[in-house]
Amino acid sequence: MITAEILDRLRARCGDVFATIATTHDLANVADNPGTSPAAYVVPLREASAANDRMTDVLQRCESDIGVIIVLDESASSSSSSTSASPDLDALKAAVRDALIGWQPASAEVAITHVSGELTQGRDGTVWWEEVFATAYLLGPAT
Repeated sequence: MITAEILDRLRARCGDVFATIATTHDLANVADNPGTSPAAYVVPLREASAANDRMTDVLQRCESDIGVIIVLDESASSSSSSTSASPDLDALKAAVRDALIGWQPASAEVAITHVSGELTQGRDGTVWWEEVFATAYLLGPAT
């Protein structure tokens, strides 16, 4: 649920910045050909649940890391210098961070925080940058 909420939030807040804002399924289809640029893909990265501390029921806090993969085709840039693309990537990172940091999805127990960002791939003029965000939610039996 949190991934879908983040996707909706990015579409509402960053729709004018990105040509594509999509999910893991869409990311898997563009591994070698990113298509439209810039693009942002929301992907669940990892979850870690705390131990259950209840005697008669189950309720666990689940820490969740969600990635936003930013794909930027720099070959479309009018300049071939590497510094000309940096402000574009920085602006995209800032847009995603501004949309998510401090915002609490309805299904989350805490607001989203920023964990890290790193270059994951760069080839043929396309840069893949991963922003990692964290939040937490509760797991228990469906009622």
